[in-house]
Amino acid sequence: MPKITSRAKRLRIYVGEADRCQGLPLYHAIVRKAKELDMAGATVFRGLEGYGANSRIHTARIVDLSSDLLVLVEIVDSEEYISKLLPFLDDMVQEGMVTTEDIEVIKYGRNPPKR
Repeated sequence: MPKITSRAKRLRIYVGEADRCQGLPLYHAIVRKAKELDMAGATVFRGLEGYGANSRIHTARIVDLSSDLLVLVEIVDSEEYISKLLPFLDDMVQEGMVTTEDIEVIKYGRNPPKR
């Protein structure tokens, strides 16, 4: 199998599980917008424990169960496509953190990527 490598950007959006956008969970609204913009893909991770700017610890432990755990939305795509989503995030994300970083994508497979 050929190994295909390329340069890309990773976009990470850290928000709370209870955050909303137009009646939807914010993480779901972000994934829908990414799909609408024909981005390569998006993955949502639910955090087990952590804290952010307000210094309040959010946890999934039964004893301290939080109803607002961290949710991380991760998207890997070209800089062009990441740039298309950023203006929407400015409007959607009221509280949270958005990061980008340059990465190298290594894909193993028979078919070349669509882009």
